[in-house]
Amino acid sequence: MCAAAIWTTTLVSAQTRDVEGTIRQSSEAGQQAMQRGDLEEAEKDFLKVTALAPQDLRAHLNLGIVYMRQKKWGRALEELRTAEKLAPKLAGIRFNIGLVYYRQGKYHEAIPLFESVIRDQPDFPKARQLLGLAYMLDERFADAAQALEKLWPSMNGDLNYLYELALSAGKAGRHDLEERALARLLEADQQSADLHLLFGKTYLSRGEDERALAELEKAAEINPKLPMLHYHLGLIYKRKHDYEKAKAEFLEDVAIEPDVAYSYDELGTVSLDLVQEDEARGYFEQALKRNSKLPTAWYGLAKIEREGKHYAEALKDLDEASALVPASASVHYLRAQTLAQLGRQAEAQKEFATVRRLKREALDTLEQQMMGTSYRDPELAAEQK
Repeated sequence: MCAAAIWTTTLVSAQTRDVEGTIRQSSEAGQQAMQRGDLEEAEKDFLKVTALAPQDLRAHLNLGIVYMRQKKWGRALEELRTAEKLAPKLAGIRFNIGLVYYRQGKYHEAIPLFESVIRDQPDFPKARQLLGLAYMLDERFADAAQALEKLWPSMNGDLNYLYELALSAGKAGRHDLEERALARLLEADQQSADLHLLFGKTYLSRGEDERALAELEKAAEINPKLPMLHYHLGLIYKRKHDYEKAKAEFLEDVAIEPDVAYSYDELGTVSLDLVQEDEARGYFEQALKRNSKLPTAWYGLAKIEREGKHYAEALKDLDEASALVPASASVHYLRAQTLAQLGRQAEAQKEFATVRRLKREALDTLEQQMMGTSYRDPELAAEQK
């Protein structure tokens, strides 16, 4: 080999070693940044790795996790899908993709991913629990009960799990399983504020408001600062049409947990009932600042804008609500009225036709939530740590 060829080979080898060294150092630095919670620095380090080594599985996976922690769902999904292509048999990657959908409230999309994880790893308890919750939140209660029941041997001492199991079993008509879960709950410490809150939520889901109120008041005697306690008390008073008391309870919950969007959402609703539209607007905006995926808040804002004859603004809010709950007759009806007031008669008539079809097909839950006639438990949809 001539001297020039030897020199070139040596140079290429040195450059390769330099690149490999940079990749290794950036990867290690990214890991360390993640461990200390410096997500921006971790992102920079892992992006260096993917720029030099586009097929580096670990870097794409770590970037996906960084973006998940930052709640940058679109970028997280992009990185995790790239990782999935590189290692399609790794169930953990599909679990994280499912988790991205779940945390966005896209339960229908999360379900097949969690199902595939369970097929590959039947003994993955977190995946099975999230699958059960996704089924429940997608209103597939029989599937939820079946999935959660399989966790009984390892989780029958977990109060939240028992509540989830009792709720899904009850709605699925599996009252034997519901009673077993409730009986196990009763074996827990009767002086537990958490337990009384769980029973209160169970009775609320059944529409047994007086029994729910009794349990929640017991919880308040033990621990008046328990998160979500005053939220549920507020729901009961809203159902009773005692909007002043309901508002006071939701405000109490906000004082304890100022970052929970649902309490602001409910404050907006009861403020509308109290004809306090300026306050209602502020609460709905606070709710959407914390969670832009609340259709009731968009719908509430649209009602306020329409009442003020700000029809274009109302239509924008209704478009947001419609994207989240496309099968809501309430949203389509208000949208039809708003379009008519804007002089867009042909579009309005199409919306009215959609309302008639939806009314024939299913009950609308959005107005029921705003009126307090249906129960939603925001903690079921909360991020699972």
